[in-house]
Amino acid sequence: MQNEPLAFRMRPRNLNEVVGQQHIIGKSTALYKMIENGHVPSMLLYGDPGIGKTSIAFAIAGSSKLPFFSLNATHAGKKDVEQIVDEARLAGKVILFLDEIHRFNKLQQDTLLPHVENGSIVLIGATTENPFHDVNPAIRSRCGEILQLKRLSIEDIVHLLKITLNDEDRGLGKIKFEISEEQLEKIALSSNGDARKALTLLESVYFASDEVDGKTIVEDHIIDHLAKRIGVYGDKVGTHFYNLLSALQKSVRGSDTNAALYYLAHLLETGDLVAVCRRLLVMAYEDVGLANPAVGAHVYAATESAKRLGLPEARIPLANAVIEMCLSEKSNSAYSALDMAIKAINEGKTGDIPLHLRDSHYAGAKVLGHVGYKYPHDTPIGTFGGWVDQQYLPDNLVGMEFYKPVIAGEEKKLAAIYDRLKTFKKDK
Repeated sequence: MQNEPLAFRMRPRNLNEVVGQQHIIGKSTALYKMIENGHVPSMLLYGDPGIGKTSIAFAIAGSSKLPFFSLNATHAGKKDVEQIVDEARLAGKVILFLDEIHRFNKLQQDTLLPHVENGSIVLIGATTENPFHDVNPAIRSRCGEILQLKRLSIEDIVHLLKITLNDEDRGLGKIKFEISEEQLEKIALSSNGDARKALTLLESVYFASDEVDGKTIVEDHIIDHLAKRIGVYGDKVGTHFYNLLSALQKSVRGSDTNAALYYLAHLLETGDLVAVCRRLLVMAYEDVGLANPAVGAHVYAATESAKRLGLPEARIPLANAVIEMCLSEKSNSAYSALDMAIKAINEGKTGDIPLHLRDSHYAGAKVLGHVGYKYPHDTPIGTFGGWVDQQYLPDNLVGMEFYKPVIAGEEKKLAAIYDRLKTFKKDK
């Protein structure tokens, strides 16, 4: 066995060896044809770890034959960048692969950007964070392509594993390695679309397996043991974490219980219980809202219980809350109405508060004309309570409506009352 990790050794040497990402670098894509014709544009590669950003950069370098340099923005200094610039002056054109590009600082940019702009340095940046949030606009503007990579499919991963098992120079082709198709699929499934994890797991399985009669025999329990938590990816502050929160809320909003539980499970595996509880509480009022007002109290109780219990027990009340929200009637009318009111104010649709609504709890209020308010509780109306017909909006806003009821769940009753009260007004 060679010293380098298997995942490092199996990096593609040219575009034709890239596994997956055919929507970006397949033979029918514009990028593939440009590179084959000798033109390599600057670009940003965006996606989760292990799905091919570095591999694509190395494959592009191998196919283009241009001098290739690799830096990691987390620890590269100004001197490193200056050396690349010097190499570009000597060679005429070089490719710079910059990993974790969102960490590139201004001093490094100032040194590098003119040379990217004049084409002497082809910049291939890689980031796990959303480039529209975390990559400096100066970098984005000089990269013609922002390419979002996808997680590899199980078929892609199995194909890569088979290539590795047959490759005698870089892979495991010289080893008598007995592993079944089902076991390869298990490794692929466990890797969660991450090629690096799949190859690392395959290598670990090899070293953890016993040799019998000159053959390395793989047993299922070895894969099961090594694959624990391998599908969990993400930290508490990165783009992927916020994508998970977004997917959870949209799944609940769409009443997809199974998808919502899947994203909840993934979020809880990252360990940020407070952020998950906060999002669930927002969802109770944003997406269920007036259609089922009791859900807000139920979710609050569940999230408070979860924080008191801590993980792993916290998952129990949170699962209840998510399922209840998924299957509840839904309405966003309340916060939508408030947003409309805020929008109206920001557009200048404002006016003076009617005199009879202004504070009158002081001597001299009558002198200022703060009189005429009618106390609704003095005028009962059926079983509703007190109501009286008087103006509340400023004069120039009378008749504006922000609230548009959703006829769902408990809000049906509120909508009926809202419409009935409008019929009592003199100026309807």
